[in-house]
Amino acid sequence: MAKKRTKEQVHAVKAFLRVPELTKAGYSLLLAISAHDEKIGTLEIGQGSLYWTGRFRKKSKRIDWSRFADMMDKLAYKS
Repeated sequence: MAKKRTKEQVHAVKAFLRVPELTKAGYSLLLAISAHDEKIGTLEIGQGSLYWTGRFRKKSKRIDWSRFADMMDKLAYKS
């Protein structure tokens, strides 16, 4: 019987929750995303929108939830 190969872990995500109650304005969930031990970017998820900051970027890009849903639909369903 063939031996099953284990895949090397490529991506890692660390979560930082500032306050356990996300319903209050100004509080968010911060996700630090990395690949091969190098930072890809940071995703900040709040009640009204999310913010993406790329690896070498100083400014974050605001994306509201409707636009994010459209982006994910296009990516997932190729429409």
